[in-house]
Amino acid sequence: MKCAIITGGSRGIGRAICIQLAKDTNYHILINYNSNETAAQETKQAVEAEGNTAEILKFNVANAEEVASVLGAWQEANKEAVVEVIVNNAGITKDGLFMWMPQNDWQDVINTSLNGFFNVTNFFIQKLLRNRYGRIVNVASVSGVKGTAGQTNYSAAKGALIGATKALAQEVAKRKITVNAVAPGFIKSDMTAELNEKELKNMIPLNRFGEPEEVAHAVAFLASDKASYITGEVININGGIYS
Repeated sequence: MKCAIITGGSRGIGRAICIQLAKDTNYHILINYNSNETAAQETKQAVEAEGNTAEILKFNVANAEEVASVLGAWQEANKEAVVEVIVNNAGITKDGLFMWMPQNDWQDVINTSLNGFFNVTNFFIQKLLRNRYGRIVNVASVSGVKGTAGQTNYSAAKGALIGATKALAQEVAKRKITVNAVAPGFIKSDMTAELNEKELKNMIPLNRFGEPEEVAHAVAFLASDKASYITGEVININGGIYS
């Protein structure tokens, strides 16, 4: 059984990626979520509606022990299963000006986006190397590319994720494992629900927020055989917002 795991797969961009991979591939979809079980079940049903199989794995990507324990138990129960695709999508925002930022808001955001990437990818990386094939796609952000005021923590986490993407890509390329990132701009999701779309779209050359599916298409491409000569790359999906 060949599998793709998507962290933070229950809602928003993560859900769109799960559904797109179900449409475009034959992978068994592993949907990771942290808190919203109802949303995770809805994503599972949407994947199954595409004629694909899925299961749900509950863990907090920021908690190294929990990641190792849940994924270890899953691998033990599914000895024949091979995870070929890892999509590191889980992330949180705790926005605020740096001068007033509590240490926890800094730490939590870094732990989820950056340490989450380490915890999940590190669990599988030796298996990918042994199998001599793999696709790792990291969901970064326009904030990690150009920096966003009020998001120093998020920009730091996503900027670091981009650096990690480029470095790991060079380490594992000889084993036919590619490591790429996508950097979404303003995408309609729970994360951007609080934002004033009318006001912000004036900043965006395409004059609108993006749809989660528009990110998911790029991720599905990078996760496919078609993208076998692309690695260490960051694809900006932002409607033309560049600094």
